[in-house]
Amino acid sequence: MSKEKETTHKAGFVNIIGRPNVGKSTLMNVLVGENLAIITSKAQTTRHRIMGIVNGEDFQIVYSDTPGIIDPNYKMQEAMMRFVNVAFKDADIVLLILDITEKHSLVEWYEEKLKKIKVPIIVLLNKIDLVTSQVVDTQIDLWEKAKFAPKVVLPISALHKANMNLVFGTILQYLPEHPPYYDKESLTDKDMRFFVSEIIREKILLNYKQEIPYSVEIVVESFKEEENITRIRALILTNRKSHKPILIGKGGSMLKKVGTQAREDIENFLQQKVFLELFVKIKENWRDDDLFLKNMGYH
Repeated sequence: MSKEKETTHKAGFVNIIGRPNVGKSTLMNVLVGENLAIITSKAQTTRHRIMGIVNGEDFQIVYSDTPGIIDPNYKMQEAMMRFVNVAFKDADIVLLILDITEKHSLVEWYEEKLKKIKVPIIVLLNKIDLVTSQVVDTQIDLWEKAKFAPKVVLPISALHKANMNLVFGTILQYLPEHPPYYDKESLTDKDMRFFVSEIIREKILLNYKQEIPYSVEIVVESFKEEENITRIRALILTNRKSHKPILIGKGGSMLKKVGTQAREDIENFLQQKVFLELFVKIKENWRDDDLFLKNMGYH
């Protein structure tokens, strides 16, 4: 009996790829059933490749959320695009997510990459709640004829969890037979410090405008788990002196607001009381600092 289970177990890497703001992180969180990826309406919210692992008795799906595809302007964005390129190469299944409200097109190099992929490509047309059924039917017909020959085209709404069972069933259908890659108790490949830094960065994305959210990086300096409380000290690094007073706010008001919002979400995530200290420091040109980027996981 155990031998039969071993030979029929399915496992694989299901990589979510698409442009900024098409709903990749929302989809990832719905498929995994946990809020692993931060979500805002701003482009480039996702900077890293984040894995979420879903386990069943006879399967293990390793989902991977990737940064939105952009033309990089500095080294951090180049590293972000390397995450995407690796995701193209190591996928067992590619989930190409598209915004159905946008016109039917892909940049040429993107389409050429998809044509070279040997594994199944599942196209997900997201945000169907914003268009008519006629538009949905037309878009499905167009994408079924795409040059990269998708295995299937599915209309979805990640936000409203529409057709998620269909997506899950299709993934299981094309998932290869393989033993599990990770321990069956694992949920993600990231540690707690990573998720704490992402929660803080999400609050900055939500509370500040223009360039400020893109000029900051979060460094968790200390993470001490005690019996009844977790004590966290984190730095908000900004690459411009002029941004520091804006991040702090009058009398520390903005920093306090971000800290309160982040602490509440971190407590929900850790299921424990949290004491959070935030400090703002200047680190000029960190987005082009190779050593710093490597230390922060951009490699």
